[in-house]
Amino acid sequence: MASVPHSLLSSSVTSASDPLRSSSNGLNGIPLRLIGRARLGVFFKEFTVTAKIKKGKKHDYPWPNNPDPNVKGGVLSHLSYFKPLQQKQNPVTLDFEKPLVNLEKKIEDVRKLAQETGLDFKDQIVSLENKHQQALKDLYKHLTPIQRVYIARHPNRPTFLDHILNITDKWVELHGDRAGYDDPAIVTGIGSIDGRPYMFIGQQKGRNTRENIHRNFGMPTPHGYRKALRMMYYADHHGFPIVTFIDTPGAFADLKSEELGQGESIAQNLRTMFGLKVPIVSIVIGEGGSGGALAIGCANKLLMLENAVFYVASPEACAAILWKSAKAAPKAAEQLKITAPELVKLKVADGIIPEPVGGAHSDPSWTSQQIKAAIAEAMDELLKMDIPELLSHRMLKFRHIGGFLEGIPVDPEKKLNMKKKDEPISQKVKLGRTPDIELENEVGKLKQVLKFRVSSFKPTELELNEMIEKLRREVNQEFSVAVNAMDLGDRLEMLREEFAKARNSPDQLINQGLKDKIEKLKQEFNQGLSEAPNYDSLNYKLDMLKEICKAKKLSEQNGKTATLKQEINKRFKEVMDRPDIKEKLEALKADVANAGVSTERDLDSGLKAKILKVKKEIELELTDVLKSLNLDVEAIKSKFISDQTSLLDFKVKIEELNDEIGSKIEAAASSSDIKSRIELLKLEIAMAGRDPGPDTKTRINSLIQQIKQSLAEAVSSSELIEKHEKLKEEMTKTMESSGGSNGSMNLEDLKGGSLEDASRLKNND
Repeated sequence: MASVPHSLLSSSVTSASDPLRSSSNGLNGIPLRLIGRARLGVFFKEFTVTAKIKKGKKHDYPWPNNPDPNVKGGVLSHLSYFKPLQQKQNPVTLDFEKPLVNLEKKIEDVRKLAQETGLDFKDQIVSLENKHQQALKDLYKHLTPIQRVYIARHPNRPTFLDHILNITDKWVELHGDRAGYDDPAIVTGIGSIDGRPYMFIGQQKGRNTRENIHRNFGMPTPHGYRKALRMMYYADHHGFPIVTFIDTPGAFADLKSEELGQGESIAQNLRTMFGLKVPIVSIVIGEGGSGGALAIGCANKLLMLENAVFYVASPEACAAILWKSAKAAPKAAEQLKITAPELVKLKVADGIIPEPVGGAHSDPSWTSQQIKAAIAEAMDELLKMDIPELLSHRMLKFRHIGGFLEGIPVDPEKKLNMKKKDEPISQKVKLGRTPDIELENEVGKLKQVLKFRVSSFKPTELELNEMIEKLRREVNQEFSVAVNAMDLGDRLEMLREEFAKARNSPDQLINQGLKDKIEKLKQEFNQGLSEAPNYDSLNYKLDMLKEICKAKKLSEQNGKTATLKQEINKRFKEVMDRPDIKEKLEALKADVANAGVSTERDLDSGLKAKILKVKKEIELELTDVLKSLNLDVEAIKSKFISDQTSLLDFKVKIEELNDEIGSKIEAAASSSDIKSRIELLKLEIAMAGRDPGPDTKTRINSLIQQIKQSLAEAVSSSELIEKHEKLKEEMTKTMESSGGSNGSMNLEDLKGGSLEDASRLKNND
């Protein structure tokens, strides 16, 4: 501990940051809390102040001892903390790129083999590299939205500062929001491109784990947006055009950021950017998420890299909300329309900046030059505008965002969830009432359940009947409104009274005159109904009532069908559980086991007949069950057993013929000629890749035809053809003798994989 005499206190330096120090009464440097504890009139003889010196880490300033004045970007670029990585980034292969890994491995193996053996494989390597490049082009030419999301999030994708150092002549980074904070997730600074100064503002991600933690993975806090706002005011004051780079999954959404006013800081940026009097160009270089991206994206022109994405919610978040699972992210990405081509169609983005094949990370320098050219082109156009025209241009850009699709039919299931068209105000006033929205919503739910079966809402029978009754009351009310509108109300009441008197009379007979009056009123009502003011509403509710009643009827029929099915299964089980049936089945199983055969074709004719006889008896029992339930059953023909026996015999013969054909095909396929052609075909398909050229397709088709022709010739021997024709003739005669097309056998069902099918190899591709 160090001791300082009291006499030296008056010459000590007072810290401006300590609000508890006093500069009055000749007591400089003495804390006020100590003065409050002592008597002011007492002279301090032995008063001392002790201090503990804590060793801190020396600050690592970016400015070197011997700065190079000729460094790229100017001598002030030494102030930037962003330095080249000491270690090269590890290559990262995305899931959809893995099919290309095998081809890359093959190229490396050939190169290694060439080095080890000293042989010249230059032509093979060039061929494989061309094939790899073509496959890569085909892959990146047909990317899905979710694949573009993965590319935008690629760990090796160039960041904001990577592009800045590639495109600027001079660059100096500016720090701080002038409130005591400097958010590293947003980088700002002044730089020049071809001698023209710009204010650059961008969201910065890290190039490795350490940098990502420092940059908070590119998610800014309110301090970052306030720093960006300060630089926007600075650029507006000095007339610097503003270029912003968007690359963030969204604003940082922790508790501290919300307490510090995350929403307010974003809103301030949105409002301010629409009033800045300098041109603004925004470029989405990775992913632009929600308000965190829009806070620096209210520009005159919004440009996007080819594989960048711009969304209000990430595909994973959208899928979790709509489909309750993040696994539906590919579907969500497609529905959100977040890729550059789709956003250009919707007028959200104003242009697409191309990327090299393989993404921006495959050639960052080339990508930066494309960004540089796009900035120069956009600024050349915007700098020609005066201030009112510039502000109007920015406002109209956002007014024109969006697109509309008309004349496309709506899927009925989706239509259920759409809002019904509001009834015209004039019609509401004319009818003197408001539409029953609650009724329409309930009807929509019932239609969902009873017709489309797409909702989990399941009404009980009581609720369904109440709904139908409510609809009927509504329809009756609509009819009453129509009758009154047609001035038929008084006549209808008179006829009702007459009808009630006739029904209450002792004989309860209705005279012909009353019937004629009712019929006449009915005709007048039907003729004038279309002119009634509530005709559309009446038709709508009538249709709803008909649909619900129809759906209820179908539901009841389905319920009866399910009940009948359960009853049939129950009766069938009772039949099969009978002791005599079980005894017969057990006896048959024992006979088959004693026969010692492995397939059905090896059974003797007596055992086959016994099996068919038991089967016939069981079928008759089951038929009686169906008849007892008042069901129509097709009559069983008397020749059943003999026909089934013939059927089994023919099946055995067909299987034998098929086995012989199979052995012929196997023998042919094992020949050296066909084997060599198959290997050649495999090689051609492997070399062709996913998108073969016309010449390659022709060679592949020719090889397929040659293989098929050889196989067809192998199975088209005279012996096999003779057997096939003989079997076909026997089957035709048996069919004719058993009643032709009304018999129990079907010739087409028995053909199976016969010689006729194999011979088609000659003609089919």
